[in-house]
Amino acid sequence: MKKIAIVGGGPTAIYSLAALLKNEIQVDITLYERTAEAGVGMPYADDDNSRMMLANIASIEIPPIFSSYLDWLKTQDPAYLARYGVEMASLHERQFLPRILLGDYFRHQFLRLVKEAKTRGFPIAVKESCEVTDLRIGAEGVHLWAQGKPVEKTVDLAIIATGHVWPDDDEATPTYFPSPWSGLIEASIPAGEIGIMGTSLSGIDAVMAVANQHGEFVENADGSLAFTLDKGSETLNIAMLSRSGILPEADFYCPLPYEPLHVVTEKAINSAIEQGSEGLLDRVFKLMVEELEVADPRWAHEIDMPGLTVDTFSHAWFADRAHHHPFHWAAANLEEVERNKRDKHTVSWRYAVLRLHEAVEPVVPHLTEPDRDRFNNGLARIFIDNYTAIPSESIRRLLALREAGIVSIHALGKDYTMAIKPRATRISGKQKSWVFDTFIDARGQKPMEIKDLPFPSLRQQLSATGDDFPDVAEDYTLLAPEEARGKIVFAALPYLMHDKPFIQGITVCAEIGECIARAVSQTASQSRRHLPFIEL
Repeated sequence: MKKIAIVGGGPTAIYSLAALLKNEIQVDITLYERTAEAGVGMPYADDDNSRMMLANIASIEIPPIFSSYLDWLKTQDPAYLARYGVEMASLHERQFLPRILLGDYFRHQFLRLVKEAKTRGFPIAVKESCEVTDLRIGAEGVHLWAQGKPVEKTVDLAIIATGHVWPDDDEATPTYFPSPWSGLIEASIPAGEIGIMGTSLSGIDAVMAVANQHGEFVENADGSLAFTLDKGSETLNIAMLSRSGILPEADFYCPLPYEPLHVVTEKAINSAIEQGSEGLLDRVFKLMVEELEVADPRWAHEIDMPGLTVDTFSHAWFADRAHHHPFHWAAANLEEVERNKRDKHTVSWRYAVLRLHEAVEPVVPHLTEPDRDRFNNGLARIFIDNYTAIPSESIRRLLALREAGIVSIHALGKDYTMAIKPRATRISGKQKSWVFDTFIDARGQKPMEIKDLPFPSLRQQLSATGDDFPDVAEDYTLLAPEEARGKIVFAALPYLMHDKPFIQGITVCAEIGECIARAVSQTASQSRRHLPFIEL
């Protein structure tokens, strides 16, 4: 029986386990989770989130395991939901809810998976509060160390599903937090000058984590939202900072699952790649122009799509927002998207760009270095801005804080400096400086390299290849070094972002799980026919 170790107990591990159980092939599974509860995942854990922090994925988008997220919510006690400001009668499949609720759903589904595995005769062990500290690839399999000690059992396959990587809590100080998930939720933040780097959902989450300590949101009789400061917190002033000073837009209505594209098809993308790296980005952009002209001719004409290039499209995309006050734009955009949701109206150009990011991503590993830089500075910014549209409720809360005179947004420009001192942080940009009593870096996940791996032996083995990033196959198994083939599944998303810049989210976790299960099934069936072991 094939022995498998799953390192990490978040959504990737859950969907991998679910897919493995669908196989007819029994495997011996050991799952290692460094926290006290496997099956939750850091982005949804109680310790790392407040009830004000919303998940930007709804039930309609979440691949069900035993039940859909919505069906599970409907079985819960109304009093339990009420603790998170959720009413049973208002539940629907497109609703954005607190992350902690989603974490509870995953925990419940995970425990059912473990019970199902045991019922079906799968040997399975769950090691909680047990951190894998090292892995080493050997001729006979993969050796693991947990809590600094070697694990007796060598496994045939190790699935690295460690999820997002944030600085540890001990890197934070009372006045500086290197991420919103580095002790911020448990910390007591005094009222004063608060700086937050980043205006995406992570930045807004940080705003909410601080504001929640100094007041409360109250819904008025007319349905509008207000924020009331606590007595003694009158000095609270939160500044959000980014290079552009632009807020993301609110999540928009569109058909799900995605409708197929007309021009930028898999065949068209493969054909563009086959023509070589030189000129690839411009060929793909030409296809994008055609797609957007088909999807929304009026908008394509207004923005002058035929006259734009890879390098100018980004400027045109953000132009209107850049020329308006960010909160004025946010209020108008919120009104628009809420109206469209009520009317079930899809803005064609937004929906086309949303589908394009997944269609275009396969070209990234084939780009020349100059074109990769052009892509990152242009199209990638557009795609990320589009698919990371944030929950309407987050915008409502931000506008309420603005109305209360508590939050502001500032554009730093490309060239800014940041000086972190023990008692304050100074940010300088665009001929202006700010000094903050407390500073939170909320710029989101950055791509990780082999040198960042927390497993010393595996890091040394992969570094010997001379590559900066792991070389993985389509099924996420390592291709190099040679001795790693068929033994390591590299499903830690931050380490895949170099070639897959948009690889994130729960749907990706489910896709990875299916890939892993197919690979395991294929190798097991080949082994039964007494064929030599080959890479997964």
